Amino acid sequence: MKKTLDGILVVEGKSDVSFLSNYIDTEFVTTNGSEISKDTIEYLKEASKTKKIYVLTDPDSPGKRIRDVLDAEIPNLKHCFISKENSIKHNKVGVAEGDINEILESLSFALTSKKEYQQNISMNDLVELGLCGGVNALENRELVSKKLHIGFCNSKTFLKRLNYLGINKEELKKLI
Repeated sequence: MKKTLDGILVVEGKSDVSFLSNYIDTEFVTTNGSEISKDTIEYLKEASKTKKIYVLTDPDSPGKRIRDVLDAEIPNLKHCFISKENSIKHNKVGVAEGDINEILESLSFALTSKKEYQQNISMNDLVELGLCGGVNALENRELVSKKLHIGFCNSKTFLKRLNYLGINKEELKKLI
C-alpha cells in the first residue's frame, strides 16, 4: 500500500519520480538537477502558501546546492534526508538508488527550515559533548544525525539543523 504524502515532494529527476511513485502517492515536482528553473521556483513559492513542500534530494553536493537554492527562495520547506551509504547502486548515488524504508522514514522526520530560530545549542556545546573538534567528533555527529534523520553534515550545518529542530543540550546528551 502506498504512503500518502500531504503536500508536494520535490526531487531531482524523472528516475526519482519513477521509483518513488511506486511507494508514495503525492504530487511530485522535479528540479531537473541543480539547474532549477525560475518557473519551478515560482510554482513552489505559490504552492507553499497552501501546501507543505518536502525536499528530498540526492545525498551529494549537487543535492545540497538544490536545497540551498530552494531554501533561499521558499519559506518553511520540509527537508528529508537519506544516508549516502544506503543510496548507492551500480556506482551511482541518488534517491532512486535509495532504500525505500529509509526514504519513507525520512518523510516522517522532515526538518522544517525556518529563517529565524532560537539557538538552544551553541558551537561550544558541540565541542563539550564531543560532536565538534574532538577525536571521535565525526563519528558522534554521524550517529546523532542518523538518529534524527537530519543527514550527515559538517559541524556548522549540524548545529543549524539541531537548532531548527529545537533540540536542547539535555536532549542532545541523551542522543549521544
